[in-house]
Amino acid sequence: MQRLYDFIRRHPTGVDTFWAVVLLGFSLLWVVTSYPEVDTPAAYGVVAVLFSLVVALRRRVPEKMLLLGVALGVGQLAFGVMPFFADFAILVIIYTVAASDGPRWASRLALIGGLSAATLSQLRWPMEGPGSTLAKVFFTVIMTVPFALAWVLGDSLRTRRAYFAQLEERASRLEQEREAQAKVAVAAERARIARELHDVVAHNVSVMVVQADGAAYVLDASPDQAKQALETISSTGRQALAEMRRLLGILRTGEHQEAGEYVPQPDVEQIEDLVEQVRGAGLTVDFRIEGTPRPLPSGVELTAYRIVQEALTNTRKHGGPDAGASVRLVYFDDGLGLLVEDDGRGATQEMYEDGGADGRGHGLIGMRERVGMVGGTLDAGPRPGGGFRISALLPLKPAH
Repeated sequence: MQRLYDFIRRHPTGVDTFWAVVLLGFSLLWVVTSYPEVDTPAAYGVVAVLFSLVVALRRRVPEKMLLLGVALGVGQLAFGVMPFFADFAILVIIYTVAASDGPRWASRLALIGGLSAATLSQLRWPMEGPGSTLAKVFFTVIMTVPFALAWVLGDSLRTRRAYFAQLEERASRLEQEREAQAKVAVAAERARIARELHDVVAHNVSVMVVQADGAAYVLDASPDQAKQALETISSTGRQALAEMRRLLGILRTGEHQEAGEYVPQPDVEQIEDLVEQVRGAGLTVDFRIEGTPRPLPSGVELTAYRIVQEALTNTRKHGGPDAGASVRLVYFDDGLGLLVEDDGRGATQEMYEDGGADGRGHGLIGMRERVGMVGGTLDAGPRPGGGFRISALLPLKPAH
């Protein structure tokens, strides 16, 4: 049964032609059997052939077949060709035009023609025999019902198809939106990982470079200091590798997915360890905490840690010789304040923004993006009298 239905859907014109032949056969059979009562059988035969053509081509050119059907109906009225079996094609073409997505004038013409067909036929060939006017009107109304039903069924089918087409379009649009949102999420995740890698690499590698230069300088004169510098390089490298494994573990799937999942992200409490690490690299840092420490959202804590890390890295890279820095954390009722300053003389704001003469980093850009993600504010620029200042306010709740 399903194969038959699929065949019918694939060959609509062939199916229509089959029914047109059936309609023509029954119509000609009626003409032959009614020959003694028909004055002009040839006219009935021509009408039967043309109405069969209407059925055969109803889905290919519905508007033209409708006009042909209207012309045949008018011709029947004009030449006295009484309605017979072939006029069933009028019902078919009315249904087809109402169900098609063609111009609306065709559907309106089909409705008007269908509603007026029975009335015009009754006026042209009045019902014979005794009967009241009310009975004739009732008969006319009954004969009009099939035409009205044909149009209603066709228009309902057209509306239903339009509704399902709209649902499909909406589903397709939602699918495209989901794909676009997924791409945006992937891009955001890549940007986040890029910022994390930038902070990890920029900070730890700069510490390793400073310690390596110091170790090379004091290797002969003070082997103990050189040994301490090498130990610092080793621990810093292990820390960098651990953080990079955590970041890259996010990108892994399957049996390696758990790699890096259990390594906690840096938080505010680790800022003091970060300061000690920087001090060990030779940079003088004054660290103070004001207010009452309390738990903060993980995004705020990570942002605070990365801002301090990037700021101290920039001081070490661009602050010049004998530069000192200060880090101040202030706990407010509605957020966390950060202030990182240095008294260096070796860099301007443009060098900080461009990554300095030895690189193309985007430290300040990354800071602003991080702060913006938690709904905070960031102010960065030169200090009066020299040096650089970075201040940030991170709210407990992101701004809407």
